Amino acid sequence: MKILVVDDEQDVKTLFLQRFRKEIRKEELDFMFAFSGEEALETLKSMEHEAVLILSDINMPGMSGLQLLEIIKKDFVTPPPIVMMVTAYGDDENYNTAKQLGADDFLTKPVDFKLLKDKLMQNL
Repeated sequence: MKILVVDDEQDVKTLFLQRFRKEIRKEELDFMFAFSGEEALETLKSMEHEAVLILSDINMPGMSGLQLLEIIKKDFVTPPPIVMMVTAYGDDENYNTAKQLGADDFLTKPVDFKLLKDKLMQNL
């Protein structure tokens, strides 16, 4: 499964590659990284009809994760990607907005990697 991680924090890449090294080695998961909403859209446009799971931070400079979610759900429908929103703020407003925009799941930071692995393996 291809997973696009969208977060403006560069160290997220190292963290995900460490936490999922076994799954990457077994070729169960294939991670790609974008460090802005704009970069994520360019990455998605370059992929042709590949099923993708997207983990997106909500609070980023420029295009927010919520703006990105809205565009993804409107423009990328075949096949529809699964979008999980990740935020440091577990507030009701972000949660409700993300759900209204079509988010498939919602995680808070710091990410519980055991829970995330379980969720990802359910989507394989």
